[in-house]
Amino acid sequence: MRLKMENQEDVVIKFNHVTKMYKLFKNDKKRLLYTFCKKIKFIEKRAVNDVSFEIKRGESVALFGRNGAGKSTILKMITGVCFPTDGEIVVKGRVSALLELTSGFDPEFTGRENIYLKGQLLGLKDKEISELEHEIINFAEIGEYIDQPVRTYSSGMKARLGFSINVNINPEILIVDEALSVGDEEFKRKCVKKVNEIVSKENVTLLFVTHATSVAKEFCHRGMVMEKGVVTFDGDIQEAVDVYDNSLK
Repeated sequence: MRLKMENQEDVVIKFNHVTKMYKLFKNDKKRLLYTFCKKIKFIEKRAVNDVSFEIKRGESVALFGRNGAGKSTILKMITGVCFPTDGEIVVKGRVSALLELTSGFDPEFTGRENIYLKGQLLGLKDKEISELEHEIINFAEIGEYIDQPVRTYSSGMKARLGFSINVNINPEILIVDEALSVGDEEFKRKCVKKVNEIVSKENVTLLFVTHATSVAKEFCHRGMVMEKGVVTFDGDIQEAVDVYDNSLK
């Protein structure tokens, strides 16, 4: 089991025979007891099963699959939230993940303070964050609330700020998981436009996870389809959409 960073020309994400197993317990009490007694029963769930693929710098790839197919587990392993049970993952470049947009916020900090907090968590130095601060605040469009504690924000305001931080840090790898539904229609269009601007840059890599195939075709030229933890198709985006649509029938 290894998650490592290494220099490998052109390839920025590589999965080499990756498997991820989860232990499912009857309840949280059983999960806790298992820490002290390995005889506690559990069900073993294979979320990702012997998956291998490569994504090159500058590629835009859509990942399709039903709920439970393994898509979220793939993303969590790329971002380092969890690690493979077996196999090897290589990730090269600054990763910005539009997954749980409000994670990492301190509710007692102001929006402005949380910009620095999340920026530091994403690996930026204070000087870099300072240079991006004005752009992040303008994009989020939350007005004077930027200097109020995040606990006073609505869920939509927190999501806007989270999205704005992640898309304005100049990512080398951008991961989007159904995050383009932030806010009202006008703000959604603004988000789509911003993602388009990011992925139009020559060396930015996009991994886009969605059930909306029409949106995926706007951004991606390659598609991967997952089913029960296995990649069943990897190729042209239109062919991937056809395979995914047929799997839903």
